[in-house]
Amino acid sequence: MKYTASSAFFEALWDAGVTHCFVNLGSDHPSILEAIARNSKNPNGRFPRIITCPHEMVALSMADGFARYTNKPQAVIVHTDVGTQALGPAVHNASCGRAPVLIFAGLSPYTLEGEIRGSRSEFIHWLQDVPDQKAIVSQYCRFTAEIKTGRNIKQLVNRALQFATSDPKGPVYLMGAREVMEEEIEPYHIVQEQWAPVINGCLPENAVLEITEALIEAENPLVVVGFTGRCQKSVHELIELADRIQGLRVYDAGSTDLSFPFNHRACVSPTTGSAKALETADSILVLDCDVPWMPTQHRPRPDARIYHVDVDPLKAQMSLFYIAATARYRADSLSALRQLNAFARSLVGRHGALDGPARSERWSRLGNSHSEALDKIAAKAAAPPGGLDAAVNMSYLSARVRALLPVQTIFATEAVTNHVRMTEQLQPSIPGTWFTKGAGGLGWGCSAALGIKLAAGKEAFVCCITGDGSFVFSVPTAVYWISAYYGLPTLTIVLNNGGWAAPRHSASLVNPEGLVSSSSKEELGIGFGNRPPDYGAVAEAAARGQMWKGRIEKVGDVDIVIKQAVEVVKYGRGAVVDVVLERADVDGGG
Repeated sequence: MKYTASSAFFEALWDAGVTHCFVNLGSDHPSILEAIARNSKNPNGRFPRIITCPHEMVALSMADGFARYTNKPQAVIVHTDVGTQALGPAVHNASCGRAPVLIFAGLSPYTLEGEIRGSRSEFIHWLQDVPDQKAIVSQYCRFTAEIKTGRNIKQLVNRALQFATSDPKGPVYLMGAREVMEEEIEPYHIVQEQWAPVINGCLPENAVLEITEALIEAENPLVVVGFTGRCQKSVHELIELADRIQGLRVYDAGSTDLSFPFNHRACVSPTTGSAKALETADSILVLDCDVPWMPTQHRPRPDARIYHVDVDPLKAQMSLFYIAATARYRADSLSALRQLNAFARSLVGRHGALDGPARSERWSRLGNSHSEALDKIAAKAAAPPGGLDAAVNMSYLSARVRALLPVQTIFATEAVTNHVRMTEQLQPSIPGTWFTKGAGGLGWGCSAALGIKLAAGKEAFVCCITGDGSFVFSVPTAVYWISAYYGLPTLTIVLNNGGWAAPRHSASLVNPEGLVSSSSKEELGIGFGNRPPDYGAVAEAAARGQMWKGRIEKVGDVDIVIKQAVEVVKYGRGAVVDVVLERADVDGGG
């Protein structure tokens, strides 16, 4: 039985901890297919599970969701330049979302007269021979390389995975021609322990002292987080810090992962307190955050002492980024928080600012403020006037979703302009149950939910909340075929606001008095008019009937339809619920 570079490629993935390959294969993959077939007929226990994905955007988004949920790298295999291009916005999301994914693509054969096995044999091999295939995705990847021989393929795979799993994590891209992947080699092994990711550093001792004392001595200390929740242990350390330095507030400016529980009194809501917290804070710790604030909307006070701790404080992949920080440190957030907590613990009993009546009064004031914020949020979710026939608004819908779904529900959200209203009602508070796309590539949510479901297992309840435009961009025929074929039931809630509101929202920020505000979505080319797609029917058709569909048009439908959908998913069948939002939500940027 021949052992090829492709055989070694899959062995290398498995030995490095990659358990799944999300694939869309093509004419550049004969040896890949041969290796898959060989494993299918003679399994050796060292081969990733192959997940067929009829679209590359779906493949990478599934791998993204799986990798982010497990914090373990996964793999995607696509077809030459065209498959690489079809990854589309998923590469952008994986890069900004720091998803550790290895992407492999074939190359057009480099021989054409049959010199060696794998030589060109089809018309398309000439047309797909592009000058620089990796350039399609290189600016989004942590590492790109061409496999040039099977004799060191395991080393190259592991080098790529070192980049993918070392902070800042992200996608990597390998490519190899048919001739290389067909190469017969002797089986060999590498010492896997020698290919671990780079270990992050800690804060310098003087920084621990300075930052801790700055937070303790401040009148209004604030921590701004972004993707800190990617490590769940960091969330618990941040909770300890907020409990110890009573009066400290925490604002999650990224919301791509649950970085701080909404139900903690130190949590600052984006609609009821973030602006004031930012503008009044005299000491700010920015922790793992790409966009801590937007200066055109809100900014810290000029005399605030700002400390920036991040695995990538310079944001190397952003052309323009800066904040007026007193000091910047490249450090792992878990290690940094542990250091800050250890130092704060050492001060108990000998640092008056950590205890006493003044600190207790701050703690009580923080609790009262948090309760008032929750009351304001709850008021927004009151049943709309008009009774059961009233139109559904985003706040009411989100509150009912929170009440009706299982407590341990894992959310993959892509609500775009409805994100803030949705989040403040769902109030995520359990680490590891909240995921949002890493960047602006719409179409992530439905596929990511499948990846999370695959990783989390049969008992996990996974819900995707997505805009209607995002649903269309997600390639739903591929998504719901996969859901039915592999038995991955999820609940999808489609926020039907007649198109996509983000472009108009952006225009209103730049020209608030402009004509855009008085123009319809259809006039602006961002709406579906009065004939939007039947989202549930699309999913049902893709799943060949193995998908339940429901539709919510008024308040009276909400509880009935969502309860039905939840039961359907619990019994192993996927469900898509199309929710028609009220006109005010639609016109207001929903």
